[in-house]
Amino acid sequence: MKISEKSLKVAIVQAAPILFDLEKTVDKIVDLVRKASEQGVKLVVFPESFIPCYPRGMSFGFAVGSRNDDGREDWLRYYENSISANSEEAKIISDVAKECGVYISLGVTEKEDTTGTLYCTNFIFDDTGEIVAGHRKLKPTGSERCIWGEGDGSTLDVVDTPYGRMSSLICWENYMPLARASLYKEGVTLYLAPTAESRNS
Repeated sequence: MKISEKSLKVAIVQAAPILFDLEKTVDKIVDLVRKASEQGVKLVVFPESFIPCYPRGMSFGFAVGSRNDDGREDWLRYYENSISANSEEAKIISDVAKECGVYISLGVTEKEDTTGTLYCTNFIFDDTGEIVAGHRKLKPTGSERCIWGEGDGSTLDVVDTPYGRMSSLICWENYMPLARASLYKEGVTLYLAPTAESRNS
């Protein structure tokens, strides 16, 4: 692919969503994208599972062989505030990408429309507002496997942009040599690695 733009200004979002409030979190995303665009940014990168939030510390009331009602309520709130690719909320984000002429990398908990399974997904919106990639985490880490289904590898897309070939792996996937190799084979030059990791080292 011929690169038509020689420079790219990127905004890395270090912010928190509005916990368990899909509508207000989408409003915050729109606001942050517009503010970044006003500063000449052409790619805005959000953390892992920004919608509805990375559920750090939550147990959803489960232990081996048991669940509790409070945990079930937490799970329902988490599910209801997650997002699907063809939802009205995704359309709002598509519209702001198009309005501002920017690419958006957005970590979400994605609701799969037919089965209801949740996936840790990274959507890439292009500058026309189209979702051009929706990578589902291949192997959720540890107890994340009680929340998210496993991706099947079919979403390891590398997409052409005016700045180079773009793709993403999520958090600990970046330690998976074959996942990285699959992106290298496709000529990735803009490698995004969204995470919810809080450690400094």
